Amino acid sequence: MTLLTTWPESGPGTVIRRTTDPGEIAAVLAPIGVRYEQWPLRDHVPEDPEPEAVLRAYREEVKGLVAAEGFATVDAVGLRPRKDLGWRLAAKAERKKFLSEHTHDDDDEVRFFVAGAGAFYLHVDREVHAVLCEAGDLLKVPRGTKHWFDMGASPSFTVIRFFHEENGWVGNFTGSDIALKFPDFDALMAARAAA
Repeated sequence: MTLLTTWPESGPGTVIRRTTDPGEIAAVLAPIGVRYEQWPLRDHVPEDPEPEAVLRAYREEVKGLVAAEGFATVDAVGLRPRKDLGWRLAAKAERKKFLSEHTHDDDDEVRFFVAGAGAFYLHVDREVHAVLCEAGDLLKVPRGTKHWFDMGASPSFTVIRFFHEENGWVGNFTGSDIALKFPDFDALMAARAAA
């Protein structure tokens, strides 16, 4: 179940809003330019799918979004936990990169979660909105929006990524340490389970 939690940018001491209602999540995010919607899940996508299988399974939805938004590139990527040290170190480095607040000048950040979960944190209008996304969730963060992403200590997700620019993901890091002040992905997952 998707979870939206909103705090003041000063820190997580006060919860402004917490909801799992998809309609309310979309309504809260729309005024700040963030698109949230849910797509139906496909039963025939394997547990650890190849990118081509993911894109085939969601061909119609991808085609419709590309036509509506003019995306130049679409791909599918994922991470699944493995026990080897090399994977753990690579996942830790990848997580650290996305945990720093950043913006994108030339593109929106658009992700559809095919499987697993991840959390987008949106720093807008003196608030931080944490959107704990799961399979079926589509989130579009507009270019110029300060945000960060947390995949957790043991990442497990598959997403379809949409890009207007051929060069893919390019982040402009703000240098802020704000991400360190707020609950991480694993804490959000624990809060959701307790609710």
